[in-house]
Amino acid sequence: MPSESSAANQRGAGARKPLYNEEAERSVLGSILLDWQKVLDFCIEQQIRPESFYLRAHQTIYEAMLDMAETRRPIDILTLSDRLKAQGKLEAVGGLPFLNQLLDATPTAAHAEYYVDIVRQQNLLRRIVDCARLSENTCYTSSEEADQILAKVEQDFFNISAARRSGMVPWKTGVMETMATIDRIHRTKQGLSGIPTGFKDLDNMLLGLHNGEMIILAARPSMGKTSLAMNIASNVALGKSEQPRAVGVFSLEMSREQLILRLLGSHARIPTYDISGGFITDAKFGLLAQAADVFMKAPIFLDDTGGLDILELRARARRLKKKEDIALFVIDYLQLLHSPEHRREGRQSEISAISGALKNMAKELNVPVLVLSQLNRAPEAREGKPRLADLRDSGAIEQDADVVCLLRRPSLYKEDTKEKVEDDTLAQLIVA
Repeated sequence: MPSESSAANQRGAGARKPLYNEEAERSVLGSILLDWQKVLDFCIEQQIRPESFYLRAHQTIYEAMLDMAETRRPIDILTLSDRLKAQGKLEAVGGLPFLNQLLDATPTAAHAEYYVDIVRQQNLLRRIVDCARLSENTCYTSSEEADQILAKVEQDFFNISAARRSGMVPWKTGVMETMATIDRIHRTKQGLSGIPTGFKDLDNMLLGLHNGEMIILAARPSMGKTSLAMNIASNVALGKSEQPRAVGVFSLEMSREQLILRLLGSHARIPTYDISGGFITDAKFGLLAQAADVFMKAPIFLDDTGGLDILELRARARRLKKKEDIALFVIDYLQLLHSPEHRREGRQSEISAISGALKNMAKELNVPVLVLSQLNRAPEAREGKPRLADLRDSGAIEQDADVVCLLRRPSLYKEDTKEKVEDDTLAQLIVA
């Protein structure tokens, strides 16, 4: 008897043949009865779950097998029938005669991997159909905007794709990959194992920005966190320390023009105020033109859409990564993102969900994600000296982050602290 979910998959399919292979499903179960340790371990590695089987009886039998394996109880026709009988499910699956049929249909477990792949492929097709039909239904019934629906649909399909990839890597492969990294470091005499930021002291401390990591750059407003982040982005894109790499920037606060103006001013060493106010000489204009020529070639991809929710941002990042092979993402800034699914739970829960989603994005895309964040007002009470606990709205940010950098401008607090500051442009970066 088909499962309820699988049966639902087939509604409206007309005379189409159901997406399953009964013989393959039986052969997988029969192979487990013949060599449960080897075959069931392979099934688990291939992420075969009870719902991977189409027929309800097969789902019930496989679920019982998993329960037995969890307690390391041997699985054969007698122990399995005892387990099903104790659960009151033996007759529902066809009784002992049906279990015997599984063995009769599988003379050897030698071809188990082949049968497992058929079951996996058929389940994958059913999941695709499920997702497509759910997407169609959502389009007709949801009150959400089309962009939000598209982001959710894309995430659903990506989840199907991501589930296909086995997380298990042979130890030998991991050792070889690590040795390749060590060999590169040894040959080049460069200790960096991540992407250089272009700031020597920071790179010496962090050894670069590493794939799969979320790096938080936090500060009070007007401390220069956007400028620092964009300088890191430009250093990576222009290849200041190594070959140029593509960078994706999501600016939820500043417009494209504001960001580029700051970047050009920083590169030409001309204050943004002077550029905006028209207080520049012909010579300085020439420097800005030279900076523009440089950045015209920089592989920086900027999205300045305001009010993005985290689901849509991840969808855009995923597409950009695939299209442009992005090596670093910069997000400015965390507290301007939204999570519609968690908004009703309060701001702290919403920020926690967003922070976790950004960390998952870094791992999913296997790139470093530099996330800017606001600090609360607590540093103002202690001479502007920030702490981890000052991260605004949620303590989950510091838990999710791999690295937290806190930015401070001593010149803004010199009257309160009597601190001697010779350079008003000096900024302190604290790696917490």
